[in-house]
Amino acid sequence: MPNTLSGAQLLERFQTLDSFLLTYQHLWRPKPFTQRQLPWESQHPELAVWLRSRSLAEAEAAHNHPELLAAPASFTAIATQAIALSAVGALPSKQRPAPNPRLSTGVPGRKWQQIAAFVDCLHFQQSPRHWLDWCAGKGHLGRLLAQDGSTLSCLEYDPALVEAGQQLSQRAGLKAEHLLQDVFANGAAAHLRAEHTPVALHACGDLHVRLLQLASSAGCQQLAVAPCCYNRISADSYQPLSTSAQASALQLSKEDLGLPLSETVTAGARVRRQRDSSMARRLAFDHLQRELSGLDQYLPTPSLPTAWLDKSFADYCRDLAALKDLPTPPSRDWAALEALGWQRLAQVRNLELVRGLFRRPLELWLLLDRALYLQSQDYQVRLGIFCAPQLSPRNLLLLAERN
Repeated sequence: MPNTLSGAQLLERFQTLDSFLLTYQHLWRPKPFTQRQLPWESQHPELAVWLRSRSLAEAEAAHNHPELLAAPASFTAIATQAIALSAVGALPSKQRPAPNPRLSTGVPGRKWQQIAAFVDCLHFQQSPRHWLDWCAGKGHLGRLLAQDGSTLSCLEYDPALVEAGQQLSQRAGLKAEHLLQDVFANGAAAHLRAEHTPVALHACGDLHVRLLQLASSAGCQQLAVAPCCYNRISADSYQPLSTSAQASALQLSKEDLGLPLSETVTAGARVRRQRDSSMARRLAFDHLQRELSGLDQYLPTPSLPTAWLDKSFADYCRDLAALKDLPTPPSRDWAALEALGWQRLAQVRNLELVRGLFRRPLELWLLLDRALYLQSQDYQVRLGIFCAPQLSPRNLLLLAERN
């Protein structure tokens, strides 16, 4: 079993990942959905032909674990490196006394399991006295932690969630304070003190970065953060936190930051069918719009209501062409064009398996940037897995304690 990462391992792994991602950026940056021919296909013709010959069902079966695919040698060599560089061990987990069963009331099962797994991994040298639940929602995470008798503060932007959370905490008889707070506002820093232990489970992009910055400035003795949605940032491109990432030649766009989130584990069959139908139609329309516009380039289209899938394919194309100010498409063999869209979808999904090899390496690079930043702020940092990927693919947790 791999170990969790800490100490000098953090920088060592970051530098190796940095080199890996830079070396192969020609493979993971291009998006098969928007480019009909990928630049790397001429360098790896055998792999390209093999991937393009596979079915949509075969692509789906390999989606979550492309590294296990019995593909041509150029693919498996990179997959082997990706597996080794993504290896991180599970954090020690110690089950706490069974909580009041009422605490999980109204929390979806999967979300409650994530919360419980997160809490079971929070082991610090000093027992926390005051938990601070960051972007708390109703404060379900904080309430489970405060079962040990410690005090709790919950910061939340939505007034309805603040009120609902306060009522739930009162009913549970906890020493909890639910505060209405925009964490990006100047007043947020006043809520963080050295004796607080901030926790954030799946706080998106700028939200968890803001916590790392404010908690380290406030001198918080310990904190625990499981990041999510790295692409939810206000800047146009990624702003590295650590000096190591700032010195890297790797420049990441918002689009690049979405790569780690492209793994799917929770979508139901109906949602997947709708997603596939929508994507196949978009790819068919992409072929049509290139013909209508005379430009061989991808044309972004807006997110459409699912009701558009109830239209005939001909009406779908005519209406979308009108929406994008394109000429009205002349009559044609609409069934053949729609079939081409499904064929393209199978090719796109299979070609995306190459990008899939870099999902976890890029996510780990981003986590290590955060870990190295905390290390520079005089924290001892541990990075490891807190739950199974089936429970959440965003299953990496940063634990930090002041030296």
